[in-house]
Amino acid sequence: DPPLHEFLPHDEKTQGELASSMGVPLEKIRTRVAMLHELNPMLGHRGCRLAVTYPEILRMQVRAIVEAAIECVAERVKAMPEIMIPLVGTSKELAMMKALVDETAKTVFEEKGTAIDYMVGTMIELPRAALRAGEIAGQAQFFSFGTNDLTQTTFGLSRDDSAGFMGAYHDQGVFETDPFVSLDIDSVGELVRIAAERGRATRADLKLGICGEHGGDPASVGYCHEVGLDYVSCSPYRVPIARLAAAQAALGDRRERDR
Repeated sequence: DPPLHEFLPHDEKTQGELASSMGVPLEKIRTRVAMLHELNPMLGHRGCRLAVTYPEILRMQVRAIVEAAIECVAERVKAMPEIMIPLVGTSKELAMMKALVDETAKTVFEEKGTAIDYMVGTMIELPRAALRAGEIAGQAQFFSFGTNDLTQTTFGLSRDDSAGFMGAYHDQGVFETDPFVSLDIDSVGELVRIAAERGRATRADLKLGICGEHGGDPASVGYCHEVGLDYVSCSPYRVPIARLAAAQAALGDRRERDR
């Protein structure tokens, strides 16, 4: 999920160590790093796009996941991996990624002489993915709404840079709350609802959840319950708040049904 530049060595010491371990001139490493530089990395070479251009990265990750799960099962620990493909925008991207996952998993199963169950799904973090969720669900067993990036791409706001003006926007009534803290129901929330409805129209048993800081916001959790999401995921320190909010939403729903 991180942009390509986060995988690269940027300081001279690290570049020197990499050049030494690879047995290549330092200048070759410097040139390659410069070639891979991006002007807008958060919307650039990251997520599933990395696996399209460098499929060996995905194969390595899937192999590690599947081998670890097989070891767990051998030790009588229940494990069923859910392999989530990030930044998918089209069903063709996910179909390509799923084929790579299945091919790699099959290879590991043959090597180990055993097999395990696993699921393949995707993060919904682009408006196009939300709008085409019906098609994407044909390849996915679950959706996890990455609302940090979905908010960024819906508003055209950089989460890392918005602090410089978010206070002024709040003070002048443009935003009642920070959209990176509490889900904007009118835009991002609407995309979540659309994706949930269209995804489950294609696959009735589609598992739906949310991941990101919104998963620890009570108002956002309540909305997720309303649109039929199955779970929320958030930072560890927000888990108690998320559990309380989820319980309150479920109880409120039960009271409405009992009226």
